[in-house]
Order: sequence, then C-alpha cells, then structure tokens
Amino acid sequence: MSEPASRPPGLVVAPDLPDIIPQKTPRKDLLGFILRNPAMAAGIFILGFMMFIAVFAPLLFTVDPTALAPSRRNRVPSELYWFGTDHLGRDIYSRVVYGARISLIVGFGVAITASIAGLAIGLVSGMVRWSDGIIMRIVDGMMSIPPILLAIALMALTRGSVGNVILAITLAEIPRVARLVRGVVLTLREQPYVDAAIAAGTRTPTVILRHILPNTLAPMIVQATYICASAMIVEAILSFIGAGIPPTIPSWGNIMADGRTLWQVRPHIVMFPAIFLSLTVLAVNLVGDGLRDILDPRMAKRI
Repeated sequence: MSEPASRPPGLVVAPDLPDIIPQKTPRKDLLGFILRNPAMAAGIFILGFMMFIAVFAPLLFTVDPTALAPSRRNRVPSELYWFGTDHLGRDIYSRVVYGARISLIVGFGVAITASIAGLAIGLVSGMVRWSDGIIMRIVDGMMSIPPILLAIALMALTRGSVGNVILAITLAEIPRVARLVRGVVLTLREQPYVDAAIAAGTRTPTVILRHILPNTLAPMIVQATYICASAMIVEAILSFIGAGIPPTIPSWGNIMADGRTLWQVRPHIVMFPAIFLSLTVLAVNLVGDGLRDILDPRMAKRI
C-alpha cells in the first residue's frame, strides 16, 4: 500500500462528521399538516370565529337579546336589524350571537365531562376482569336507548337550565366513550410491555396510569370532537321542542322554535340560527377528522 500523503507540520485535520439532518419539531409538523389540509384549516377558522363572537358578543354591535319591542316585531333583515326581528320584536342578530355561547358551552362541557367519566369507566372495565361483565351490561342497557330520548326523559325529571342540559346529554354519551376506551384497553393489556410490567410486580393503578392511559388518549380525543358536535345538535333539538334551555336564555334551538310558526312568511327567523348551528357542527367535525389523521399512526406519513 502507498503511504498516506504527508501533512504540513502543525496542520490539524478534523475528523469526518456525519451530515446533520434538521429534525422537524412537533409544532412544525402540526402546522405543516394543517396548511396541507384545507378542510381542517377551514374547521379551525370557523370554530375560532364562533368562539370569538361568543366571547366578545357584547362588543359586536349587539343589544339586549331579551328586550321586547312589540312595535318592531317580524321585521325583515335591514341595515338597522341585520337579521330581522322575531314575533316579540327581539333582535335576531343579537340572539344568534349570544346563542353561540350556549351551544359552545354545552358542546365543550358535554365533551369534557363525558370523556373523563367514560375514560374512568372504560379503564376499570378493561383492566379489572371481574367488573367487566357488570359494567358492560349496564352500559349496554343505556346504549339501547337513543341518546335524544334518554336526554328528553332526563330533562322531564328536572327543570330547564344549562347545567341540567349538560348533565342529561352527558349521561347519554358516557356509555359510548366507555365502550370505546374498554375496547382499546382490552387490546393494550395483551401487549408484551404490559405483561412485563405486571410480571415485575407493578400495581394495577400504576400500570393503568403509566402504560394504558397514555395510549387511550388519542382515540378518546377524536371521539370527544364528535361528542361535542352531537351535543350541540341534541341541545338544539331539546330547546326546539321546549325541553332544554329556557326561552329566557337565547339559544339557537329556541330561536328556531320561535320562528317555526312563521316559517313560510318569515323564514329568516329560522334560517340564521340554523346556518350558525350547521357551520359550527361542520367545523367541529372537520377538526375531528384532522385530529384523527394526525393521531392515527397509519396516517403519520401524510404529516
């Protein structure tokens, strides 16, 4: 072999270093996915707009949504009354804007409460074998009743209020979250790392918190978005039939109920709250679809 070329005295040659490949941060991955997914971006924009008008309703050129003025009843949309007025002279624009608060409070409240309760029930049912049969038979019995009928039955036993509506819809949604979490837990508890933790003497609560719970959060978050959208629709139905939010509190459901008798001559009374409700539910579903693609490992290559 030939001798290596002589180096000048005092010259130090740095060793070859591998090329440094910049790594993507989770924040950049999420932002890049949203930019490449116009449906999710549209959902985030619409939902953010609805939350904005709900929070800043008093600053958006609104008046008292409960103020009665019989002299200006059933006005059509104009420069003075953007969405017109109802049969009692109340400004529909103000009622629709303030109604966004009720729908979002009910939607997010039901999604959070049902997810937490369903998560706890599903974890216990999936990990504690002797309780699985008892809990699932109760869950099956509750799931045999349509959610809207169960919510109506529960509201018939209580007085109309925002808290009671959230409670009634939550009780109807908990079984679906519990069954979803239980199915995930039944799969996870057969994994080798769970068996290894149990064989090492790890207590069941520790196994649940350290190994099972983190892996159930992704499907539960996606399910929570659909529960939020469903809760908004159920709340509107309850208010529409007079079993939900009291008429003194503006909500999209009771605004549409006020205008149903005048639908043929004053369709704007029903049309505007229906449009806002449809857009909000669509936005939540679009965000849920985007979260599903992000959190599903099989869709990771799309990010």
